[in-house]
Amino acid sequence: MSTHCTQKEVLVDLQEKYDKVRKLLDEDSKRDPVTEPYRSKYVASGILTDMKSILVKLLDDVGSEDSNYLKYKAMLGVVSLNLGLNSIDTEELSTGEEQLTNCVDSLSEYALKPEIILIMMTALNQLGILWSERADSEKSKEYLERAEKLYEEFTKDPSSSASAISFHDLFRTSSPEMPQPDTENMLEKLFTLTLYYLAQIYGNLNDHLKSAAYCHTTLRRQLESKDFDPVDWALNSATLSQYFMEKNAFSQARHQLAAASYILDQYEADLNLQEGSDETLEAKRERFRHRSADVARCWAKYGLMLLSNSKERLMSEVHENDDSENLSVQEVGDLGNLCFSSLELSSYEDQITDKYILIYDDARKVFLDAQKWLTRAKKYYTLDGHASDYVQIVQDLSQLYKYLAFFEEDEERQSRMHKRRIDHLESVLKELNPQYYLLVCRQLWYELGETYSDILDIKLQRLQTTDERPTPHALRKVNHLAEQSITNFNKFLESLRDASTNSMPNKLSEDLIRPVLIAYFRVGRLYSKIVTPDKAVQLQHLSQSLDSYKFLVDYCKNDKEAKKHVSVELVVCEEMVKLLPLKLERLQRELGELEEQ
Repeated sequence: MSTHCTQKEVLVDLQEKYDKVRKLLDEDSKRDPVTEPYRSKYVASGILTDMKSILVKLLDDVGSEDSNYLKYKAMLGVVSLNLGLNSIDTEELSTGEEQLTNCVDSLSEYALKPEIILIMMTALNQLGILWSERADSEKSKEYLERAEKLYEEFTKDPSSSASAISFHDLFRTSSPEMPQPDTENMLEKLFTLTLYYLAQIYGNLNDHLKSAAYCHTTLRRQLESKDFDPVDWALNSATLSQYFMEKNAFSQARHQLAAASYILDQYEADLNLQEGSDETLEAKRERFRHRSADVARCWAKYGLMLLSNSKERLMSEVHENDDSENLSVQEVGDLGNLCFSSLELSSYEDQITDKYILIYDDARKVFLDAQKWLTRAKKYYTLDGHASDYVQIVQDLSQLYKYLAFFEEDEERQSRMHKRRIDHLESVLKELNPQYYLLVCRQLWYELGETYSDILDIKLQRLQTTDERPTPHALRKVNHLAEQSITNFNKFLESLRDASTNSMPNKLSEDLIRPVLIAYFRVGRLYSKIVTPDKAVQLQHLSQSLDSYKFLVDYCKNDKEAKKHVSVELVVCEEMVKLLPLKLERLQRELGELEEQ
C-alpha cells in the first residue's frame, strides 16, 4: 500500500514537472531575451533530465509485469522526445539525434500501442527532418516511410479499438477537468505532416511523380480535416499544377487550379463579410490579393503551356515519341485518382479545355482565357511596384500571341499578332533602366530580335509566292524589319561584352551558349536579307554577315561542348564561312570596276 502511495506521489510530482516544462517551452521561451534566446529551453531540459532519472528508477522498481509499466515507458518516451527536440532547437543536433534515436529504439516493440504511437511518429518525423537538413534524403526517407507504415498498421488493425493517447493524458494522475484536444485528430495531423515531408524528400530524390502524389494527398487530407490556411492551400495546389502541366497531364493540372480558385473564392466571400479596416484585416486582404494574382499567373501558364505543347505535338512527326519526359499511360491513369472529390469544381474546369488544340478557334479561346488571367495578375503586379514580375507577365502575353499566330493561317493576321508582341515588349522596355534591370532587358532585346525576324520571314515568304515584282514599299518594309531585328540582337550581344576590352567572353555560361550563338546566327542571316542597290553597302552587309557566322564557328572550335547546343546552325555557318569570302571577293571586284569607270 505504501508503495502505491509512493508511486502516486511520484506521478503527481511528474505531472507538475511536465506542466512546468510545457509552460516553459510553449509560453516562456517566446519571451526570452535576445541575449539569452534559449534560457527557458535550458531550464526545461534540466527539469526533463530530472524527470528521466525519476522514470528510469520507477521502471526499475515496478518491473515489466506491472500494469502501469507501459504507461511509465511511454512517459519516459515523451521525456526523451522532448529532450531531443529541445537539443535540436538549441542547435545541439548530434545530442538531439542521439536522444530521438534512443526514444525510437526503446519504444519500437510497443510502437502500435495507443500510449506509444504518437511518440513514435513524432520522433520518426523529426529524425526525417534532421537527416533532410543534413542533405541525406535516403536516410530521411527511411524514417518517414517507417512513420507512414506505423500509421497505416495502427489505423488498419481491427483489434485496436482504442484511440491514441496524448502526451498530456499520459501525465494525468486523474481524469482531466477540461476536455483535451482530440487525440485522433492529433494522429491525423501527425500523419499529414509525414506525407508532407515525404513529398519534399521524393522531390529531393528527383522522383517527382511520387512527390506530386504525396503533395496532392497532403492537400486532400488538409481539406478533409478542415485544418488548413486557405491562401497557403490554394497557392500550394496551384503550384502543384505546374508539375502536372509540364508532364502534359493537363486534366490533373486543371483540377489543381480549379481547386485553388474555388478555395480562394470561398475565402474572399468570408473576407468580405468581415467589417472594419484594422491592420490585421487589411493584411489579410493584401495577402489575398497577392496570392490571387499568383494563382491567376498559374492559370495563364496553363493556357500558355497547352498552346505550346499543342504546337509541338502538331509539328512532331511521331506523336508517340513526342517527349521522353511525358508521363506514361499507366502514370496518367494513376493520376486520375488524385482528385478533390469533396469540392464541386466543374464550373471552374469547364472554362478552359484540357485537350490538345488543333484549330485556330480553339486556340483563340485558350488565348483569351490566359490573357484575362494575365490582366488580372497585372492589377497586383504593377510596373512601379513589381517591375520584374510585371515584365514576366508581359513576356507571357507576348508568348501567347506567338502561339496563337501559329494556329492562324492568314499571313497578314499572323504579322499583326507578332506586331502586338512588339508593342507590348517595347512599351515595357522603354520604362526600364538597363543599369538596374540588365538581365530583364537582355531577355526583351532577344525576344524583340526574334519577333521582328518572325515578321520578316512571313513577309519574305509572301514575296516568294508571288510572281509580281516587289514594290519599293514592300522592300522598305523588309529592310526595316531586318534592321530592327539586328538592332535588338546586337543590343543583347553588346550587353555581354567586357566593359574594358569590348570583347565577348572566351567562355559563355551554360544558360547563355545557345542564345548568344543563335543571336550571331540570326544576325548573319539577317544582313543577307537587306535589299540595297548600293554595292558598297552590300559589301559592308556581307562582311558583317561573315563575321557573325565566323564567331559561331570559332566559338564551337574552342568550346567542343557548345556544338551540341547549335548542331544544325553550325553546319550552315561552316558552309557560309567557306562561301561568303568568294562572294565578297566578287563584289569587291565589281565595286573596283565601277570606281574605274
